[in-house]
Amino acid sequence: MKLPKSELRKIYTEKRKSMSSAEVEDLSKSIFKQFLGAFDMSKVKNVHIFLPIKQKNEVSTWDFIKYFWNKGISVFVPKMVQNEIKTIQLKPDTPLKENGWGILEPEDDFVKNIKFDIVITPLLYCDNQGNRVGYGKGFYDMFFSKMDHNALKVGVSFFPPAALISDVSEQDVPLDYLVTPTEVLSFISKSIK
Repeated sequence: MKLPKSELRKIYTEKRKSMSSAEVEDLSKSIFKQFLGAFDMSKVKNVHIFLPIKQKNEVSTWDFIKYFWNKGISVFVPKMVQNEIKTIQLKPDTPLKENGWGILEPEDDFVKNIKFDIVITPLLYCDNQGNRVGYGKGFYDMFFSKMDHNALKVGVSFFPPAALISDVSEQDVPLDYLVTPTEVLSFISKSIK
């Protein structure tokens, strides 16, 4: 079965809306456990990760962030500036402020030219080829196209792939891995262990 992004966006937005905060928290913890079981973090220095939008029931990334800090891994998060993702380092004492989209963002200065080992990205849906459906603005595709191609692009999702995305474009940058509450799917030949 193939469906367009617009249809998948509707389906998976509704599925997420119907989840309780307890379900979101439990499934987020399962995703984190799957991630830890699949990825060797011993050589990882820099991770780019999103801060979850609570009102959209996004995967909670706080367990990831605290783990990275405890391991001495530098954590970077996105900040939207004129429809472009900029990068800011997140430390335990970094002040956060909610932006117009309800996303928590650090108030610190941007950093440039960071080589990320892993980029953990939000999504609404991902098919079994690594193509993702986000909120439809293309921010992460632009971000992926500008970053070091050796960085692993890892999506996190409550839902496994079902339908293929019928309207993938040349601007769409596929993920390398998808982590769900029950499995880690690979779309590339790079090793994660």
